[in-house]
Amino acid sequence: MNPNKYRLAAIITIFLVLFIDQSSKIWVKLNMEMGEEILIFGQSWAKIKFIENEGMAFGLSLGGTWGKIALSVFRVVAVGFLFYILKSLIQSKERIGVIIAFSMILAGALGNIIDSAIYGIVFSDSHYHGGIASLFPEGGGYAPFLMGKVVDMLYFPMAHGHFPSWSPIWPGEEFEFFNSIFNVADSSIFCGICIFLIFYRDFFNHPKVESQELTQDKLETPADKIPE
Repeated sequence: MNPNKYRLAAIITIFLVLFIDQSSKIWVKLNMEMGEEILIFGQSWAKIKFIENEGMAFGLSLGGTWGKIALSVFRVVAVGFLFYILKSLIQSKERIGVIIAFSMILAGALGNIIDSAIYGIVFSDSHYHGGIASLFPEGGGYAPFLMGKVVDMLYFPMAHGHFPSWSPIWPGEEFEFFNSIFNVADSSIFCGICIFLIFYRDFFNHPKVESQELTQDKLETPADKIPE
């Protein structure tokens, strides 16, 4: 396959993920109050619920200002590293599925970096049931560069219940499966990793196999190649 086709596949994947991710986040930010919920197709187990977090995927976080700065710097470095890997994969004409999977991971990381980098500058702050945020507010945004919050909205509380009274952990307490709230960027990262691990697990073994085969070829000289 022409290298340009590999490059095009990566560009299309990254563009689609970023477009869907940022469109959904901007819509939620400008149309919903913090904590507001909308049922998806009327289903109680599938919701759009607007929250923001200052940390990692699926609502995880690092505490404090320095934790936020460290996470933002780590994201920038990670994206640079992923760009380097993707460029190498395209140049080596790796399988198209591997390139798409890495592109999904890269696009997801970029999507959350955009939130952290500029959302605090271009949006006003959102408060729980305290009104809808505005774009480019007169008094400026709610946070400086790289200190913005990540918008999450996908919420699928599929089951509710209580731990049995005899349970060794949290006896009698209520639990909810799956209670994480995430976004399209998080989903892209997760799906990219799953595609890679399920369908392309031999990626790391492939170079090793080639190296072993080359070494074996050098050590074993066929009998018909030995001069008489």
